[in-house]
Amino acid sequence: MIKTLRTAMQAGVILLLTLVQGCTTVTIDQSRLVQGKGSELAAGKSIVVVGRRSGSEYETEPDLVSCIGKVLNNGQTQVRVIPEDVFIDKLYPWFEPRTAPVKVADLFRLLEYEELSKAITDFDMQYLVWVDGSTQTVSKSGQITCALGVTGISCFGFGTWDKKADYEATIWDYSKRKMVGKINGTADGTSYMPAIVIPIPIIAPVQDDVCKAIGLQLRSFFKVDPEQQPAAQNNTM
Repeated sequence: MIKTLRTAMQAGVILLLTLVQGCTTVTIDQSRLVQGKGSELAAGKSIVVVGRRSGSEYETEPDLVSCIGKVLNNGQTQVRVIPEDVFIDKLYPWFEPRTAPVKVADLFRLLEYEELSKAITDFDMQYLVWVDGSTQTVSKSGQITCALGVTGISCFGFGTWDKKADYEATIWDYSKRKMVGKINGTADGTSYMPAIVIPIPIIAPVQDDVCKAIGLQLRSFFKVDPEQQPAAQNNTM
């Protein structure tokens, strides 16, 4: 009887998971400071997406930065995105947490060092996207209690927590040494933890959602040079 009850409870948890999902609301704001060809990506040039890091106490999550780069590229050969870890390794030690610039404007001051300037030039970089922000848990509520019984450890209760992802992507034209645009993205989400025998989290993917939104905005921001577009196929028989 106890085993049957436990199985029924677990089935109820599975049903609950199919009915309830973490809720996320995403807000995106884009400001373009250069019109026309100002955001055109020239043939053979690349884009670098880098996150801010300021010592051990502050770092824009590498997973978020990598995610934005993948969405921006989206498998398109005409949009070449240099991975952050490749860029940082090449510029060692300038982007280590203790020496990394706090804002992208500081990067251009480092170009006085010939070795650093040459390393960046080797990437054929035209645009640098500087990502600053973080994902934080802003509130928690509910309670889950667990106890040891004849069938093992069982947990009961319900908990929720709210997360907020807030990021700003600043777009710099490296060749012209000036900012050409900004994209601000925020995502608010509520995750749930129902516990009927076992606690199972239902996560609101706030970071993934804001990553996709920023990445898509970046893709719409840049205009690919026509020379990079695939030639039209001739369908004439």
